[in-house]
Amino acid sequence: MAQRFQTLGDIEAVFGAMPSPDLSALEAAEARDGTLTKPPGALGRLEQIAVWYCGWRGNGRTRVVAPQIIVFAGNHGVAAQGVSAFPPEVTAQMVANFIAGGAAVNQLARQFGARMDVHALNLDRATQDFTQAPAMNMHDFLAAFQAGWNAVDPVADLLVVGEMGIGNTTSASAIAHALWGGEAEDWIGRGTGVDAHGLQLKARVVEAGMRRHANVADQPLEVLRCLGGRELVAIAAAILRARHLSVPVILDGFICTVAAACLEAHSPGALDHCLAGHVSAEPGHELALARLDKTPLLSLGMRLGEGSGAALAVAIVQGALACHSGMATFAEAGVAGAG
Repeated sequence: MAQRFQTLGDIEAVFGAMPSPDLSALEAAEARDGTLTKPPGALGRLEQIAVWYCGWRGNGRTRVVAPQIIVFAGNHGVAAQGVSAFPPEVTAQMVANFIAGGAAVNQLARQFGARMDVHALNLDRATQDFTQAPAMNMHDFLAAFQAGWNAVDPVADLLVVGEMGIGNTTSASAIAHALWGGEAEDWIGRGTGVDAHGLQLKARVVEAGMRRHANVADQPLEVLRCLGGRELVAIAAAILRARHLSVPVILDGFICTVAAACLEAHSPGALDHCLAGHVSAEPGHELALARLDKTPLLSLGMRLGEGSGAALAVAIVQGALACHSGMATFAEAGVAGAG
């Protein structure tokens, strides 16, 4: 029966039923790695990625054949304060571009054989300005969570979740500030390209949001509801759904990582099925990854969002599994010196 989220308790319940990796598959993958025609450790982190992936998929010798990329889009009331270099109308315009196949992430999805899905979440109705009120009431929060949960294809064997939403770097900065403290300036960046005045404005807005919702700082789901956006909630839900399906996830940039961090803050270990695809040019992203103890696969100075950095990292995971599952063993190749 389909999972329905009608109360916050329904979300709490799925946290209590998260599967773990298959230990027998992990052991089988590790054993296979030790027999392949290479010196031990010669493929570096690719070997670790392959074993990790096999454990989550329950198969000691498998490949990535059905990756899925989902882009969630939402509009933010806080954008009215001028925290972005672009107007809110750009969100809907970019959604149309995703659907038409014209964005960067579309090209990467095609290149790596990924299914691409786009979900626009009530773009005609922005969230509340979180400096004045909670960004979402409970009804809207649960609806966004349901949308994210339902968006994951059970057939997928690797998930990338991206976002589009003018103002959402400000929202992510506010969440990071609430989760990890520090100063507001620690978590802000140029986002879509704001100038020095824009950075100062973002810092003031983030600080105001934190003061307004300081009473929920120790409740990660409430932090997500009060300071987040519909697309951030959907990202968190999709990542949690992937965990229940034992589908590995590649995290994208700052916004995706902060949304995911709400899961980890709620239940340590909730992101064990996730890799960091890249570290973006947003200053807060490197800090967030350090808090989560996630080492990124790529560092290319990207800050586009929309899942693009994680989509590029799909190739690394595919390559790791191609080597792990396709290479000959010493015995198969007739090469001496195994063991």
